Amino acid sequence: MGTSYRVTLGSPLPTDTSAAELKSEIERRLEAVNDWMSTYQADSEISKFNSSVGTEWFDVSTETALVIAEALRICELSGGAFDATVGPLVNLWSFGPDDRPQRLPTDEEIETAMQQVGRSLIEVRASPPALKKARADVSIDLSGIAKGFGVDQLADYLNRAGVAAYLVDIGGEMRAAGRKSDGSAWRVGIEKPADTPNAPGQILRTIELRDQALATSGDYRNHFEVDGVRYSHTIDPRTGRPIEFGLASVSVVHRSCMTADALATALMVLGADEGYNFAVEQDLAVLFVVRKGTAFERRKTPEFEALTNQP
Repeated sequence: MGTSYRVTLGSPLPTDTSAAELKSEIERRLEAVNDWMSTYQADSEISKFNSSVGTEWFDVSTETALVIAEALRICELSGGAFDATVGPLVNLWSFGPDDRPQRLPTDEEIETAMQQVGRSLIEVRASPPALKKARADVSIDLSGIAKGFGVDQLADYLNRAGVAAYLVDIGGEMRAAGRKSDGSAWRVGIEKPADTPNAPGQILRTIELRDQALATSGDYRNHFEVDGVRYSHTIDPRTGRPIEFGLASVSVVHRSCMTADALATALMVLGADEGYNFAVEQDLAVLFVVRKGTAFERRKTPEFEALTNQP
């Protein structure tokens, strides 16, 4: 996944499980997510599907089919702001696994890539689990949802293993259960956006996670500049172009980290105003951080406000 992970336990291990066994199983499950969904791994299920040239049903794991189904649901819900077929555009703008120079694509290149993007180009079925392309050159990029799914995978394993309290963190996507060993709630930080990609993170604010997940998407860590103009790694599938630098970050609290991950990306694409209205309509707990010159404005949905004001 190109990032680090941390699992913190707030309750004793079950008597029949050692810390070494727990760690080994956690790492096995993380490797499994990569084997299913990594576009940087040539032999993953998604990479094999992307390189296939047929349009017949392509067998995949139950887990991959589940994530694709949720990605397509969020795509429809957001009016195409989140789209798992956006990979050709991500690569075109030099942000994908392909080794490309950071340059601006031409209008003709964007138009060509757009023909490979769209919810209608992918079908998924649950039983037996499989995917299907409408055209041979369609590909899938799950970077906006798979990390959140990885968090859920670890949380589900810990639940089944009898761990009553934990905090799972994969590259800033988190899910918590129970309370810390001292009885206090899990408090996690939302990072302050920084214009320097490798600048040390500062905390904008902290919140308590109570049997919930948190996912954050931002435009400040991964971008490049051409002629003094910055281009974000977040691509709007509806236009084929990077989003404008106005909305700095979006943090979503949800029971599912997979869903929170995809929604955070969708809301970044929708932007500060449309995204806020969408989040309110969908009763989502979201914090928007909007650029106002050199400062930042925080916009909280009513659900986020209620969440952070709870006793």
